Amino acid sequence: MNIPADLKYTKDHEWVKVEGDVVTVGITDFAQGELGDIVYVEVETLDETLEAEEVFGTVEAVKTVSDLFLPVSGEIIEFNEALEDAPELVNSDPYGEGWMIKVKCSDLSQLEGLMTADDYKALIGA
Repeated sequence: MNIPADLKYTKDHEWVKVEGDVVTVGITDFAQGELGDIVYVEVETLDETLEAEEVFGTVEAVKTVSDLFLPVSGEIIEFNEALEDAPELVNSDPYGEGWMIKVKCSDLSQLEGLMTADDYKALIGA
């Protein structure tokens, strides 16, 4: 199982890459493995400002649909449009080409509440 040490994680199995006040968000290798083959990623919140823990979209797999929760408050400034034609990128490259959104974070202190890679490993028993 791949859990990069340079990322932050949430209890909802999302990863967060911090670059200044912009964070990139996707789902973890563990999450995509649990979901199975991903067939659709829906994000209708582009250009909206949401609070942390609000639903920003959904990911649909062959066997289930799961809500995606925003890890930090801010404005959703970009959606990975490659996922419209190739949602399977979330399965094949969850930390790279399978990223989902970029958020302009309105409260950087919220990042301190996210998990480290070691915390996340403990959560999933890895």
